Amino acid sequence: MSVTIKDVEHIAKLARLEFSKQEKEKFTHQLNDILKYVEKLNELDTSNVEPLSHVIELQNVFRADEVKPSVPTEDALKNAPAKTEKYFKVPKVIGQIANG
Repeated sequence: MSVTIKDVEHIAKLARLEFSKQEKEKFTHQLNDILKYVEKLNELDTSNVEPLSHVIELQNVFRADEVKPSVPTEDALKNAPAKTEKYFKVPKVIGQIANG
């Protein structure tokens, strides 16, 4: 299977992209090179290789949830640029209309 300029144009249309003639030719060549490489990989004998979901063996590393004391409010707010007695002060971002 090889990629044609028509294929690149179709993909560009689906992605709502516009390319120059030179870019279309370049992408056609690059996509064909990728397909040649994949075909080369298809030549490998994988009959004795078990399918894997990960390249390396993984095991569950989750730990049990434990309730632990939190950082004291004073320490958490110590370096805050703006704060109230108990909370961080941040600029309002909800409900604003972006200018653009």
